Amino acid sequence: MQSMAEQMAQFDFSLLMLPLVALAVAGLILGLMLPWIQARELRQRRIALALGGGLGESGPTASGGKASTRRKAIEKTLKEIEERHRARRNQRRRPGLERRLREAGLAWKPLFYWLMSVVVGVGAFALSLGSGPLIAAAIALAAGLALPHLYVEILRRRRLAKFAAGFPDVIDVIVRGVRAGRPLADCLAIVAADTEDPIRSEFRQVVEDQSVGVPVQEAVERLAQRVPLQEVGFLAIVVSIQNRAGGSLTEALGNLSTVLRGRRQLHAKVKAMSAEAKTSAGIIGALPVVVAGLVHLTSPDYLAVLYQTNLGLAVMAACALWMVIGVLVMRQMINFDM
Repeated sequence: MQSMAEQMAQFDFSLLMLPLVALAVAGLILGLMLPWIQARELRQRRIALALGGGLGESGPTASGGKASTRRKAIEKTLKEIEERHRARRNQRRRPGLERRLREAGLAWKPLFYWLMSVVVGVGAFALSLGSGPLIAAAIALAAGLALPHLYVEILRRRRLAKFAAGFPDVIDVIVRGVRAGRPLADCLAIVAADTEDPIRSEFRQVVEDQSVGVPVQEAVERLAQRVPLQEVGFLAIVVSIQNRAGGSLTEALGNLSTVLRGRRQLHAKVKAMSAEAKTSAGIIGALPVVVAGLVHLTSPDYLAVLYQTNLGLAVMAACALWMVIGVLVMRQMINFDM
């Protein structure tokens, strides 16, 4: 044991620094290149699906020149679509107030929204004035900013979820109409007339765009801009590729309908499997607040030191900060991007 300790003491650990640094640099380079590699693989996969889904020639009778030309046209179209989607990605992640109101189906103007926020804040201040002016002002500020935002966000998510739930049926209607010999514009008009909101209102806007001379491809692209759902983006991609490269729109839309229904089934499966984790996260996040409230009701003097001394207020602020961080971490852990 002593000889082994002497050997370890004599070993120059600086010799390990070079391979460790090289490994770290290689990992950093790989991490930086990974998004580019994934984007390229996704583009190639989309091209393969488009060529195999009826947008390109298939079978031994297809000539190599036509297939190559069509493949280049599809690749060019996909690059243009990806550039447009990349430019809108930040807007979709952080939509502005006017866009959120439109996606929620509300006819409010931003000025009306802020007036409602002021009204809610004044009402909260009046209701909580008995607890002191500073606390009442804090409650009014929080209520005025949070409650209207939550209301709009809940309506927005419900509307988008309802749109996504009925969208595969819309694709089926379009597929049946195209197979019956109707043009795509007529199929979109049927969807706008025979479906329910929010699908009806959005597709009615598509029909109105076409009535003033907007091409079908651009009208569907505008639909994808108004409705920030991947499913609508898929429809815009299929219509754009078919418009540029030609081919069978029926088969491509049929494949899209199958994919969308599979995504919905997978989403339901993931939702069922993650229900327990979401419930546990909610209980863990609410437990400290509930326990503190019950202790304050049963023994008010027990926690008085926390809000009657400067040190107690600092401790409460630090605990609140860590609670918020913990809730955000748990939310990120149980939030599955579909």
